[in-house]
Amino acid sequence: MEPDNYKILLVDDEKDILEFLSYNLKKEGYQIYTATNGKQAIKLAKEIYPHLIILDVMMPEMDGIEACEKLREISGLENALIAFLTARSEDYSQIAGFDAGGDDYISKPIKPKVLISRVMALLKRYGGHAAISEPTTNNVLKYGDIIIDKEKHLVYLDDSELSLPRKEFNLLLLLTSKPSKVFTRDEIFNQIWGNDIFVGDRTIDVYIRKLREKIGEQRIITIKGVGYKFEPSVQEKVRQVN
Repeated sequence: MEPDNYKILLVDDEKDILEFLSYNLKKEGYQIYTATNGKQAIKLAKEIYPHLIILDVMMPEMDGIEACEKLREISGLENALIAFLTARSEDYSQIAGFDAGGDDYISKPIKPKVLISRVMALLKRYGGHAAISEPTTNNVLKYGDIIIDKEKHLVYLDDSELSLPRKEFNLLLLLTSKPSKVFTRDEIFNQIWGNDIFVGDRTIDVYIRKLREKIGEQRIITIKGVGYKFEPSVQEKVRQVN
C-alpha cells in the first residue's frame, strides 16, 4: 500500500509533539489524525479505523495504557497497530504496555528519520502479515482441547473462545507450526517482530507469559539459553480439520 492509503492516529497531550509527529509523517504522505487524550482517541478511532495508533503513555483523563486496553476492545481494530510513545524506559512500563495489547515502543525524543523508519517498519506488517511459516494449508488445527482457526484468527480452549491479540495469536501459530521444534529467541523476534523493529529484551518473555496464562503453563516449554517450544502431549497430537 502507498503511504496515502494508511491512516495514522497520533495521541499526545503535548501540542509541540503532535505538531512534530504530524509534520514529519504528513511529509511522507500518510493520512494523519490527532487527539490530545485517551478518550478523544477512542472516539476518533471508532470513526476512522486507523491502521496505526501512536499513543503517549502519560496523559490526563485517561493514560495510554488504559486507552490501549479500550481500543483493543473495539470491533474492527483487532489488526490495528499500536505503538506507545514515551520518555519512560522502565521495564514495568513496557510490560504494562504489552499486556494492554501494544505492539511496540517508541522512545522520545526521536529524530525524524528514525520516526519514519519505525513507522514504515510497523506498517509493513499491518494486517497480520508477519513472516510466519504456515503449518499447513488447512484452516483449523486441533491440539487436544485447543483449537486454532488460522483464517478467522480465533483460538478456543475447552470450547471457550480465548481473547488473543494479534501478536499473541501469531506467536502461538508460530510455535504450533512445528510442534516440539525449539524456536530460538532470534527466530521468534524475526518472525513476529521483524529484523527492523527495536523492542525490549523482555518482550518475548512477556508474550510467552501471557500465552501460558491463557492456554496453560505446561504447553510452552522453556529451553534455557535457547528459546521455546510447543510440546503437545501424546494425547494432544495435531489434527488438521478441513
